[in-house]
Amino acid sequence: MPVVTASFADQPAFGAAVSKAILLRVAAGELPPTVRLHGTGRVVAFGRQDAAADGFGAAVDAARVAGFGVIVRVAGGRAAVYHEGTLAMSRAVPDPNPAARTHSRFEEMAGLVADALRDLGVDARVGKVPGEYCPGEYSVNARGRTKLVGIGQRIVARAAHLGVVIVARDSALVRRALVPVYEALRLDWDPATAGSIEDELGAAEPAAVEDAILGRLRAAGHDLVDGSLDRDTLDLAGRLEAEHDPARATPRR
Repeated sequence: MPVVTASFADQPAFGAAVSKAILLRVAAGELPPTVRLHGTGRVVAFGRQDAAADGFGAAVDAARVAGFGVIVRVAGGRAAVYHEGTLAMSRAVPDPNPAARTHSRFEEMAGLVADALRDLGVDARVGKVPGEYCPGEYSVNARGRTKLVGIGQRIVARAAHLGVVIVARDSALVRRALVPVYEALRLDWDPATAGSIEDELGAAEPAAVEDAILGRLRAAGHDLVDGSLDRDTLDLAGRLEAEHDPARATPRR
C-alpha cells in the first residue's frame, strides 16, 4: 500500500483536493488503496454542513482573524483544526458497495489509531466525549475526558475515504481557533474537551505519532511502500481545488 507524505501545508485547499483526487482515482480503479500521512499548517477545516450554515461567513472570518487558513474538507463532520502540532491521515479504499461497510471502516480506523496512541503510553479510548468539537461516535479520546482524534468518512461510488486528524501537541491552538468559530456557527461545545497527546504524556511530536501509526498499519498486515503523486492525480486535484476553497466553493452567509 503506497503511503503519500506530501502535505501542501501552504496550499490547504489544494491539499484537500489531492485527497479527493486520490479517492476518485481509487474509485475508478486507476490507483491502488492509498494512505496519506503528513504534517499540516494552521487551517480550520469546515464540513459541508458548516458551509451551508447562516454563520459560515462569520466563522471563516473568525478563523482568519485567529491566524488560520480555511478549507471545506473531503470528509463530513463539523469544523476541526489542523496546525503544526497535528498529524493528518487519510485512507482511500475501493469498495463495490461502500455504504454497507461504513461502520466497519470507522471501527477499524478508530481501533488502529487508538492502539497506536496506547503504544505511545496514552490511555486512549474510542468514543464521543460529551461536549467535544466535531462530535463523532468514533472519536479517539484520552481517559474518556478529552478528544485527541477526529475521524470522518466520505463515500463515493465504488470507494470510501477515511480522514483523520490527530492532535499531538498545542491543544491551546485548537481552542484559540474553535472558540470564535463555533460561536459564529452557533454550535455548543466545551473547550475543556479539546486535548492533545502532549497533555497526556508531557511531550509529543507528530513524527512520533506517525511512526506509531505506521507500525500499527504494518502490524495489521499492510505492506507499506513510499508513495508519490503522479501527474494525473495532481492535474485532477487542480481541477477540484475550488471545491475546497470557501471563497470559491460556497456563497458567504
